[in-house]
Amino acid sequence: MPSPQQPRAVFAMDPVHLPLLFPPPLMARLQQAADLDPELVVQDFADPAAAPALSQAEVLITGWGCPHLDADVLAAAPRLRTVLHAAGSVRSLVGEALWQGGVTVVSAVTGNALPVAEYTLAMILLAGKDTFAHREHFRGTHTYPSPTETADTGNLGRRVGIIGASRVGRRLLELLRPFDLAVSLYDPYVNATEAAALGVELLSLEGLLDTSDIVSLHAPDIPETYRMLDRDRLALIKDGGVLINTSRGALVDPVALTDELLSGRLSAVLDVTEPEPLPAGSPLYNLPNVFLTPHIAGSLGNELERLGRIVSDELERLVAGLPPVHEVSHADMTRVA
Repeated sequence: MPSPQQPRAVFAMDPVHLPLLFPPPLMARLQQAADLDPELVVQDFADPAAAPALSQAEVLITGWGCPHLDADVLAAAPRLRTVLHAAGSVRSLVGEALWQGGVTVVSAVTGNALPVAEYTLAMILLAGKDTFAHREHFRGTHTYPSPTETADTGNLGRRVGIIGASRVGRRLLELLRPFDLAVSLYDPYVNATEAAALGVELLSLEGLLDTSDIVSLHAPDIPETYRMLDRDRLALIKDGGVLINTSRGALVDPVALTDELLSGRLSAVLDVTEPEPLPAGSPLYNLPNVFLTPHIAGSLGNELERLGRIVSDELERLVAGLPPVHEVSHADMTRVA
């Protein structure tokens, strides 16, 4: 029997994610904190089978595959007061009706930022060693490169430009500190004092593109950043430069980027593209100067448990009457992904 203090909670997501997000120890924590049926995972808020639970739900525990949360959800769940999102961005999930209805929204986006930053760190170091080009050369010749061919290779003093002091961007800056790299940042919301505290040189976008050997995108996908790397700005990146995109494909002009990559002037590590996935005939699948991955930088496999831990912690804080640590505000939607 649930205790009187336990809020009624309901899962809303694609059920395929549930076991990885909440393995048995975490599921036990959730059930200790809330009146929760682990067998009920809502994928359609109009489903009659879900109606009794939703009518009493005070908390929705959401994840990838959750339907859009709009006025119809409030009608189905009139007691709803908290959404705990066991994934990243809530931009496309939470509708205006929930913000206006005073529902508290909490996201595990901070936990999702860590694997993205780790992936990016790995790609920066591999790019600095020109790993992908050497792999292609070795495959084709079965011979080692000469000292002349590796003269411009290495990470000592390599200039890395980070676009966006987002959660991922800031975590990446932390991870980059032990390395002998020269790191610069572009973010219109960061001032010189904050950049100094982050340990980076603050530059204009054009200045960063013009001086960086490796450029990594971590800005949010908002109207102000749409196609921020257009043809003219891509042209500012020095010959032989590397673009890493783990943010969103919409930030880069795809035609201009494809032209640059086809020319061989630039290389790229692309975990996101536009469109996503690329059409089967895209030349980017086979270019030797493109390392293309299927949107894997974010939480995968056992990394999903980190998101479940955050949600479990937040649910326990809610029950204890404590404020959430990872709350997302309506105002945040104008600046974050």
